Amino acid sequence: MDTMLNIALPKGRLGERVYDMFERAGFFCPAIKENSRKLIFENTAAKVRYFWVKPSDVAIYVERGAADIGVAGKDILLEYEPDIYELLDLKTGICRMAVAAPAGFRDDTARTLRVATKFANIAQNYYASVGRDIDIIHLNGSIEIAPILGLSDVIVDIVETGTTLKENHLEVIETIVPISARLVANKSSYKFKYTQIAALVREIALQLEEHT
Repeated sequence: MDTMLNIALPKGRLGERVYDMFERAGFFCPAIKENSRKLIFENTAAKVRYFWVKPSDVAIYVERGAADIGVAGKDILLEYEPDIYELLDLKTGICRMAVAAPAGFRDDTARTLRVATKFANIAQNYYASVGRDIDIIHLNGSIEIAPILGLSDVIVDIVETGTTLKENHLEVIETIVPISARLVANKSSYKFKYTQIAALVREIALQLEEHT
């Protein structure tokens, strides 16, 4: 007999969009749509339990087994490299990881490139792949001001519309990788709750096909 399937959803609009996909796939939990401050919702009839977590924490809940499956951005998976299965590209939350610099920037390869970013691992891997020496400046806040104030030469960040870059007189000079939301699974859960997880993957894959 199948047990409860624990699903970690990212808080915010992305999580709400993804929940609608899960609901249409038959994994419904009406309580989640009620206006409350609760973080955990379950539907014993559908054998499903959802919980809202910070988007960057989803992969940790899944890797550690607190969640069987979850939805995490490809940026998080590339940055933290959690030991989990990536099952499906959900084709939502679409953006890109890019290098941006002040307009007219020219890279002086005679010296180390200073890179401001929240995504040190992604930046390191990208520049290693092109053979460029860099100095990572790890920032958590608005990194767009780093080149303006002379703290860095370029930034590596997620770009959606590019509006924030334009407002700060920056432009994309290189796209590193496209980003979107991914359905991920705990490795052990994937084995022991395979029937439920496979059914969910199958139903969502059908939805995605209908919209392409």
